[in-house]
Amino acid sequence: MFPMFKCSQFGPADFGPKYVDFTGQMSRASVPPTLHFSNSLITPHHVFTTTTTVLCRKPAVSPGTSAAKQRILAKNADDVVITYLARTPLTKARKGGLKDTTVDNLLISLLTTVREKSNVDPNLIEDVCVGNCLAPGAAYLARSAVLAAGYPATAATSVTNRFCSSGLLAIQNIANQITSGSIDVGIAVGAESMSTNSDELPTHGWTSENVAGDFNISREQHDQFAAKSYQKAEHAQKAGWFNDEIIPITTQIKDPKTGEVKDVVVDRDDGIRYGTTAESLGKIRAAFPQWKPSATTGGNASQITDGAAALVLMKRSKAQQLGLPIIGKFCGATVAGLEPRIMGIGPSIAIPKILGKFGLNKDEIDIFEINEAFASMVKIIAVFLTVLQGVYCVGKLGLDESKVNPRGGAIAFGHPLGATGARQVVTALAELRRQDKRVAVTSMCVGTGMGMAGIFVSEH
Repeated sequence: MFPMFKCSQFGPADFGPKYVDFTGQMSRASVPPTLHFSNSLITPHHVFTTTTTVLCRKPAVSPGTSAAKQRILAKNADDVVITYLARTPLTKARKGGLKDTTVDNLLISLLTTVREKSNVDPNLIEDVCVGNCLAPGAAYLARSAVLAAGYPATAATSVTNRFCSSGLLAIQNIANQITSGSIDVGIAVGAESMSTNSDELPTHGWTSENVAGDFNISREQHDQFAAKSYQKAEHAQKAGWFNDEIIPITTQIKDPKTGEVKDVVVDRDDGIRYGTTAESLGKIRAAFPQWKPSATTGGNASQITDGAAALVLMKRSKAQQLGLPIIGKFCGATVAGLEPRIMGIGPSIAIPKILGKFGLNKDEIDIFEINEAFASMVKIIAVFLTVLQGVYCVGKLGLDESKVNPRGGAIAFGHPLGATGARQVVTALAELRRQDKRVAVTSMCVGTGMGMAGIFVSEH
């Protein structure tokens, strides 16, 4: 069942009640006809099965400068801020430049750069939380990597795993410790080596096909969405937009034919396929022919990838005391559950939930970084957010496509499971800086039936 939206999620008293029947009858009566909802698009048998009481936010007097947005843009001493952030290149698993780099060596390289470039005394780091999904003995690997990267023994380490949201969960864990006064300074990391640790979760493909079948997402729509992701990523890479995200990684790579090992510097994402079109993607065979409608392919799903990202966090007052630049602010994050069989639509629950907690509407968000696990999932998320926007009763309908993954997404350059939650924040803040915008929402579906979302503000 699709979770019901309740009063507590939306906060202040400037909301009026609206009763919406989320069955097939609802669409024609309550949603503008441009959406063309029908029973064949939103089927009542598994998601929308009840009459749901929701709250309709009254339009702000001045869109973009609402009291809620002013609150998140305000600068307070207790804000949890980001003073340094970076990511590694994302490279093809078992083929790319990081294919022979284990997760501990990936962490050592990344954390060494953080230590050298963040201008934070390593002795001030109290905890490093690493989001990781696949590595056996990850807690041991993370601890040894922190020490090998030059941090003192006083820097504690932990590992967290909520599948694809692990990197964002690591950020939330460090931020919560800072807010509670448990620590003053910490590092949040997401890291994954999918080359050296296999992903044994083939049912993700099954969930993609479920979403495609249940919500009538055609193969053509899959390929069209995926092609746009590749094209945006190609443009971003050629324009040099990724340069302010990526730190080069010096590592070793083994030639599979000769066995020769050589030193290399990996400094760019290698999964972006230039010249990709919907027509070229349409020629790729189905990846999961055993599950109907078999619309998912290796071209319209996220790539299996190696990579990592890290952020240094502390209170604003601490950053000011240390004379550190403030790149951005972590406002908060939330998580939500849903039926595992359609886990890919998790962001369609998590995003409105986090917006509701802050009293924001989606038109007040400048960038949405949504993980492209599968094209079907991101496509239907846009549809759901259109519905929710109608329920909120504000602004135009639907997500502005230019706001969603403007540099491309995981279909184009990959989804290293434990790293994505942190990588998306690095990308979002870099893009906000480039556009001279302020507010980003990052979100991802999560294996076994969940979604997570967070709000960040750029202070460039």
